[in-house]
Amino acid sequence: MPENMANLLDVTATPEFEDLLKKTGKSLTVVHFLAPWAPQCTQMNDVLAELAKEHSQTTFVKLEAEAVPEVSEKYEISSVPTFLFFKSGEVIDRLDGAHAPELSKKVQKLASSAVGPVGTGNSPKEDLNERLKKLISAAPCMLFMKGSPQEPRCGFSRQIIQIFKDHSVQFSSFDILSDEEVRQGLKTYSNWPTYPQVYVSGELVGGLDIIKELAESGELDNTLPKAVTLEHRLKALINKHSVMLFMKGNKKEARCGFSRQTLEIMNGAGVDYDTFDILGDEEVRQGLKTYSNWPTYPQLYVKGELIGGLDILKELQESGELTSVLKGE
Repeated sequence: MPENMANLLDVTATPEFEDLLKKTGKSLTVVHFLAPWAPQCTQMNDVLAELAKEHSQTTFVKLEAEAVPEVSEKYEISSVPTFLFFKSGEVIDRLDGAHAPELSKKVQKLASSAVGPVGTGNSPKEDLNERLKKLISAAPCMLFMKGSPQEPRCGFSRQIIQIFKDHSVQFSSFDILSDEEVRQGLKTYSNWPTYPQVYVSGELVGGLDIIKELAESGELDNTLPKAVTLEHRLKALINKHSVMLFMKGNKKEARCGFSRQTLEIMNGAGVDYDTFDILGDEEVRQGLKTYSNWPTYPQLYVKGELIGGLDILKELQESGELTSVLKGE
């Protein structure tokens, strides 16, 4: 019988979201605030799908943060991915960032406190191996370490974090000091007696010595997935359409007077364009000011090049040059 995944939902509007919170009542609801362009959100959607299979009594919701600005504002969603955990319509926990093991742990803890512990017919050994498999494969690159990336708890973990930062590696981590069962079990499972341990696509790469060798030989960049840096993100957004407008709000609804005037000028020019709402992404909002050395919004780009803001557009409109500039002529 095929899985219908009735507990994994895509929600697109505020009223729908509010109704859902009322309907789910005291059972756990996990909401993933995401952006479709962010690779880490796509990865966490896969994790969400796996969790939905395991926890049939829990409702998992995917919600595009920019599509529901009032909800994002209410719950102070300033970056993606962010996960909120609800019971009886109230937030009971929160997780910021793409931390798959931490998400799994929180769901396990909060769901079991709602419905009571669930017994299984499997032996503890089988359960642990299944758990280790899921942890190892929870992200394209998984680091099992002592402490967290923000606060490593041993010299080897500190060194590996520094190498990852230097090489812009995209990774999730698991603190083996927080779980003795995983700490001991993983040594046997992988036949690797020490920590840290690095896995890529579910396969063991090795520890600090191996990572150092890969870094020195220049192979590390090809072995581990690269993080999407802010600069790369901004470039990709600027070049998403030949004419890109960064504004407060979107084509349908401007959220400030300057953006509203800019939309009127753009719509009057008869040239196709796309928009990005900087209110939905604080990282882009601040980063683009520095990247382009232009401190205010809206900002208009044509073929990846900054044209300017509202004043420049007004000047181009008055001189009759606007349409040709928008067409990149």
